[in-house]
Amino acid sequence: MAVRYEHIHTCAQTGARYGILHTPSGSFETPIFMPVGTQATVKTLENDEIHEVSDGLILANTYHLWLEPGVDIIAAHGGVKGFSKWDGALLTDSGGFQVFSLSDIRKIKEDGVEFRHHKSGAKLFLSPEDAIHIQNTLGADIIMSFDECPPFNSDYDYMKQSVERTIRWAKRGKDAHRHPETQALFGIVQGGPHIDLRRHCAEELKAIDFPGYAIGGLSVGETKGEMYQVLDEVVPMLPDDKPRYLMGVGTPDDLIEGVSRGIDMFDCVYPTRMARHGTAVTSHGKVVIKNKTYADDMGPLDDRCDCKVCTTYTRSYLRHLFKSEEYLGLRLISYHNLYFLKNLMAEIRQAIQQDRLADFRAEFFERYDK
Repeated sequence: MAVRYEHIHTCAQTGARYGILHTPSGSFETPIFMPVGTQATVKTLENDEIHEVSDGLILANTYHLWLEPGVDIIAAHGGVKGFSKWDGALLTDSGGFQVFSLSDIRKIKEDGVEFRHHKSGAKLFLSPEDAIHIQNTLGADIIMSFDECPPFNSDYDYMKQSVERTIRWAKRGKDAHRHPETQALFGIVQGGPHIDLRRHCAEELKAIDFPGYAIGGLSVGETKGEMYQVLDEVVPMLPDDKPRYLMGVGTPDDLIEGVSRGIDMFDCVYPTRMARHGTAVTSHGKVVIKNKTYADDMGPLDDRCDCKVCTTYTRSYLRHLFKSEEYLGLRLISYHNLYFLKNLMAEIRQAIQQDRLADFRAEFFERYDK
């Protein structure tokens, strides 16, 4: 089996899980946050730095790499890892989210989706089989089923049709999967806020029997309360002996809340996107480093963080980089934000093993300004 999940401990306070995710490219403690490397790179960072700010498992984006530079060029390098020289583990998404979120003109058919290139406007088509075959070539350790991700509050009847289509596409994708012995294909549970549809989707995907399961269609505009309510209901539907992956979620509060509800894996562009806009994620909440208040601030970015950014530079200097439009500012805040989340997940894992995650959660939010 390409991926195996080892459930080691359950937190007595919350029911959160500590485990080990075994992959062909290494074993990783969970819960884990996975930085997003959309274009075969985590933005602004080189591989040595990515290792420093991650646990060694990152994402790449199927849709974007399919379009640029193209599958043939990546295949000539032996896959994304050979292309980017990344020697850790890799997960690729299916491209479905981008197809449904970036293209204003699309036509969903049983065979797949017709849509427009998000830049050139050229006509494109992607089927469940295409998505799997592209990911087979990209060569990630974990790949994702091609699913439809409709808006959270879509009409119930449409959401029902969408869920049925996602289930059919998941089966077709598994049948098309060429390398199950080296690449683990995960199923994705959809259904928006409708718990009956989520349950139906989960049961059907479990019958297909995937080595891992993701929860999709969250963090797409719904309230945090709505997201947590869905997680409360859906996570218990998933197998205890397989990894549970919440897609596209990565704020510190959502990581803690997701783990508390039994999630093992997370990914999000949040830390690097915030960094590019001059916002740091710290132990005390968000710091908009571009603000004038930091012009003569001689303190570290985060007094509780031991990363090389916080132990080297002042807030004043970091603000200067952004005001001067120096690229180093983007790199340093990106590095810190990812390091912060890596360290947060390590603290969460320790709290789970000590049966004190609820206490840790209370302590964290007492100082953290959302």
